[in-house]
Amino acid sequence: MIYVSLPDNEVRRLSFYLALEEYVARQLAPADYFFMWQVEPSVIFGRNQLIENEVNLDFCRSHHIQMYRRKSGGGCVYADMNNVMFSYITADDQVGFTFNRYMSMVVLMLQRLGIDASGSGRNDVMIGDKKVSGTAFYKIPGRSIVHGTMLYDTDMINMVGAITPSNAKLLSKGIASVRQRIALLKDYTLLTLEEFKDHVRKCLCDEEVMLTAADVSSVEELEKWYLSDEFIFGKNPQYTLVKQRRIEHVGDFEARITLKNGIIQRVNLMGDFLLVGDLDKGLLDMLRGLPLTQEALRRRLPDRIDDIVMNLMTEDFVRLLTE
Repeated sequence: MIYVSLPDNEVRRLSFYLALEEYVARQLAPADYFFMWQVEPSVIFGRNQLIENEVNLDFCRSHHIQMYRRKSGGGCVYADMNNVMFSYITADDQVGFTFNRYMSMVVLMLQRLGIDASGSGRNDVMIGDKKVSGTAFYKIPGRSIVHGTMLYDTDMINMVGAITPSNAKLLSKGIASVRQRIALLKDYTLLTLEEFKDHVRKCLCDEEVMLTAADVSSVEELEKWYLSDEFIFGKNPQYTLVKQRRIEHVGDFEARITLKNGIIQRVNLMGDFLLVGDLDKGLLDMLRGLPLTQEALRRRLPDRIDDIVMNLMTEDFVRLLTE
């Protein structure tokens, strides 16, 4: 695998690294690429999440925590300079296969340090029964992009406060609860964070490509979209009906449905589910013009939609919209 290096050691905004992933996927020759990055305190939420549902905006602003949206699905994540983020880009656009291969590489890399790591759930790397890494992914034609966290250490107050109410009592309880469910690598290895990053690179990569100043300028141009209010905050059209449900092994869903005389005009689907296909053209567009009834939905929808939303069954989706 080829490690992607930058011509300087500058710490950039999180949006730059999201743009860098996309640039590598679109512009570099087909191959497997990997790089690591760190950012000043930031939260990053999934493509289909509403920022006001996931992020404590007041806390983030008062604690100088930046807020960004990514193009992949999944939940909200906090990052700072005490942990490290991974990016993996491959020419294989079979997202499910690529995702499993990435998870296996990360688990094996940790096991080589003598750490009891394993893959679990939809997208987590575990140490014992505690989460040390979360992963998300998306694809463009011919390429897949996988990115994940790796918790070496972190600011627990910022992590919990950025995504929960900032009431002091709730924050204290939240920190205690989260600390019981997450693993910090510093508790499982004697390596420093920099030594750990060296280990990761040696385990996963055997080549290097150094980007040029012109490449960096192109990434910065691409980054402008990631920094736009339209992308970060999204467009929230008016709706007449809201349906919410958690579907086991799939995620949390909020469907906002616009109806006219009982006929579906638009469906906006949000949540922390993971996409493996085109949500809008592949699923939501086919709902327009249908009566909001189970019978009509079952007739129109294909037998399988888990090639669009990971693990989602058609019948569960019908029930989400109608019950």
